[in-house]
Amino acid sequence: MQAKEAAESLGITQRMLRHYENEGLMEIARAENGYRHYSATDLRRAARIRDFVAIGFSTREIRAMRACLSDEGAGPCEGGIDKLLEKLEHIDRLKADLDERRTAVLERLQVLRKGLSLADTQNEPPVAVADRLASRYGHADTSHGEPGQNHTTLD
Repeated sequence: MQAKEAAESLGITQRMLRHYENEGLMEIARAENGYRHYSATDLRRAARIRDFVAIGFSTREIRAMRACLSDEGAGPCEGGIDKLLEKLEHIDRLKADLDERRTAVLERLQVLRKGLSLADTQNEPPVAVADRLASRYGHADTSHGEPGQNHTTLD
């Protein structure tokens, strides 16, 4: 099967297939005309790689799990469970970090909304009210620093 057909059957691009090959995850036979020729085994391997990428593995991580890519490693493979558990722990850490950031954003939003409400009734600039509330309630630092920096601090 040629690259275009292989990519279509896998639901990925030809470029992605070449990337798998360039990263050393696959070795694809070439026809006499130089075109890549994908066997059924190649397609199964590419599907496994695609699935690992889809759940967050980098090509470097997948390369370390090479034994899990072949047909012989289609079932349990050495190190596969450990690598999946490591990935799961990594995802859990990312999720916890995102949950903390979400909470900080919600707290800042609450402070700013309260500040806007008070500013309307007191004819005071909203930022001044929000800063005053933040310092009083210890919810968030509403200072305006460099873009991309996290200025939110929680007590």
